[in-house]
Amino acid sequence: METSVRNKQVILRDYVKGIPKESDLMVVTSSDPVDLKVKPGSEEPLIDAFVPGNPISGIGVSKVIDSDDPAFTKGDLVWGMVNWEEYSTINPTGMIDLTAYAGFYEICSPKKGETVFVSAASGAVGQLVGQFAKLMGCYVVGSAGSKQKVDLLLNKLGFDDAFNYKEEPDLDSALKRCFPKGIDIYFENYHLETRDRLQNLPDIIFKRIKLQGFASYDLMDRFPKFLEFVLPYIKEKKLTYVEDIVEGLENGPAALVGLLYGQNVGKQVLKVAQE
Repeated sequence: METSVRNKQVILRDYVKGIPKESDLMVVTSSDPVDLKVKPGSEEPLIDAFVPGNPISGIGVSKVIDSDDPAFTKGDLVWGMVNWEEYSTINPTGMIDLTAYAGFYEICSPKKGETVFVSAASGAVGQLVGQFAKLMGCYVVGSAGSKQKVDLLLNKLGFDDAFNYKEEPDLDSALKRCFPKGIDIYFENYHLETRDRLQNLPDIIFKRIKLQGFASYDLMDRFPKFLEFVLPYIKEKKLTYVEDIVEGLENGPAALVGLLYGQNVGKQVLKVAQE
């Protein structure tokens, strides 16, 4: 089914060098036809490269306005990789963020009483990893990039300790202060300030350290188990999830750039329309 609508979009002006700026993005209104059919699965990459002149994309929640598929009816809410635009196609093979749950429980295999360090701890993944660790009875310390974020970790998310890495002249000293007996689990969220600091590589052998990278795409089959685990904690208000919501597609470029510079507190969300 094809229909013509006025469709506001956030598009990429040109290929970006370095960290994107607001001027690298542009909000436009298009009247090109929008194919509202759900695309079939394919062998394409998990995430396509952004192409100049086309909308950028990300994980989103959308409302079905029309469907020829009996599995989807008008008014249904669906999630997946969607374009930053008012009307978009939804691919049923999209990804939801299982990184915190699967990464901590499946990859880290935590035990009660262990010490856990979480970088970028106030972000979408870090805030959940820290709370999962506390539910396990672990001692949890997080690092973040502002006083506001550190306060969030300590006073709302229940971390045992936290520090602002920007105010620490020596990261090693900060870690020794927080973990005098060492760290059992380090959940690294690919933080720009720490990703190149991996040293003492022989210790990986001598101390039997497990180092593993992963993507939540690897663990999509854990999604039902994730829901079964997390929903009761949410209903009992034993888990807190902080979102930094920006309203209006026209504010999308500023929200994206702010995210890249660490200005968001919690998961960055762009709200395109009211329910």
